Amino acid sequence: MPSFDIVSKIDGQTLDNAINTAKKEILNRYDFNTSKSTIDLDKKTNEITIVTENDMRVKAIEDSIISRMSKQGLDPKALDFGKEVYASGNMIRKEIKIKEGIDKEAAKKIVKKIKDSKLKVEASIQNDQVRVTAKKIDDLQAVISLCRAEDFGQPLQYINMRS
Repeated sequence: MPSFDIVSKIDGQTLDNAINTAKKEILNRYDFNTSKSTIDLDKKTNEITIVTENDMRVKAIEDSIISRMSKQGLDPKALDFGKEVYASGNMIRKEIKIKEGIDKEAAKKIVKKIKDSKLKVEASIQNDQVRVTAKKIDDLQAVISLCRAEDFGQPLQYINMRS
């Protein structure tokens, strides 16, 4: 029986390249010339940490990260911007979480959308992914186009297409 999986993953190496390029861009900018700004990517916890002096610089760094991710082919919807916290002195610290895997709420929305479409497919939630099975591959392709048209708040990939 044909099937495929709907997942939400970010390629770690591509993300690392995007963050390193954003770091270089920020360090070479004139308005960051005397800044003590840092951008760190923690690969274990999937978090980006920004430390800088003021809100304007935080926004500029966020914009740089988003543009670099887009140029590397990564979807910026995978970023979960947290709150800004005032660190020691006049420094501002911001942590940006990288969403990996489909959370339960988004998975329920995806399954509901597929069931409401009246296609002859079966969708089931398995951990942090959604598996879709059908008798015809054409129905599976219809599900992929249906999911691409909808915004579920995070980037989706369609993998493991089996016939």
